[in-house]
Amino acid sequence: MTALSTTAPDLAPAVVEALVHRLYGIEGSTRPLAGERDQNCLVQASDGCRYVFKISNPSEPASVVDFQIAALDHIARASPDQPVPRVVRTLEGRTHGNIALPEGLPARVRMLTYLDGIQIRETVRTAAQRRAMGTGLAELNRALHGFAHPGAAHDLLWNVATAHRLAEKLDGIVDENRRVLAQAFMTRFTEHVLPRLAALRSQVIHNDYHLYNVLVAPDDHSRIVGVIDFGDMVHAPLVGEVATAAAFHMAGSVDPFEGPAQFVAAYHAALPLTDAEQEVVADLMATRHLITVLISEWRAARYPENRAYIMRHNPAAWEALFHMADLSRATARDRLLAGLQIGATQ
Repeated sequence: MTALSTTAPDLAPAVVEALVHRLYGIEGSTRPLAGERDQNCLVQASDGCRYVFKISNPSEPASVVDFQIAALDHIARASPDQPVPRVVRTLEGRTHGNIALPEGLPARVRMLTYLDGIQIRETVRTAAQRRAMGTGLAELNRALHGFAHPGAAHDLLWNVATAHRLAEKLDGIVDENRRVLAQAFMTRFTEHVLPRLAALRSQVIHNDYHLYNVLVAPDDHSRIVGVIDFGDMVHAPLVGEVATAAAFHMAGSVDPFEGPAQFVAAYHAALPLTDAEQEVVADLMATRHLITVLISEWRAARYPENRAYIMRHNPAAWEALFHMADLSRATARDRLLAGLQIGATQ
């Protein structure tokens, strides 16, 4: 919660450009990129190459930044074909640099390669695209399987497996109907899901595989060419990864379960879910929407200047919760898993 309660760094472009030149020997211009906790900048080098320069939130533990860097390096070794950013070394061959912010607080800085492509949110949703995303996430999870790091067990609010820690945020929902709805889903999680999670598979997961963070080719919107933003990675139940990603496919179809079912079927065909995971994946999909509304409304009130970015998923999350409120747990599960046998044979 500390990293979400501390204002992100806000260094001037000239300062960022000087840092990039000093640490990496790269001359170029910078412009801001959106971010929740960190300051992110697009670096346009004078030789035409592009990079992403990240100044970490001063409250983010160094071990967590090192974990994110190590995970990208692991993927590059274990599965070099994965379309993920590569860590750019400093002139001294280091994976990061250390700076002091104007307030005197220390912060980690790092640079990644920039991936070209179109964010899926800017394209028309198709079944082929959803299947590609499901298969792609399964392959990414295979690449991360077995990776371990001391920072992987960090305390992250964006973790569906620990949604109960956000119960105190329920009182911050002003609208009574929405507050009652959120409380019902919190109770569903604590009573039916939380007791089962310890027995499920767990590993390091991306934890933020959605329409903003997956890139496709301009000439083929079902061909994935990039997966970005590894800032929410955590060691957690694997099924939480699937549920989190599936949640973002509920919007855009007459049947809110059509997209998630296509996505989950493709994931399952590449990396099968166990029976125990199938039992709770729909609950965890609802839980992702729950933590989205709780965190976004809390942070939007705290940081109104960044409200548009913070609230970008909020309306769809509320819509999904109201829809799922009319379904039993078993019905939601069956609708989400309806395509598993079809997906397994494709």
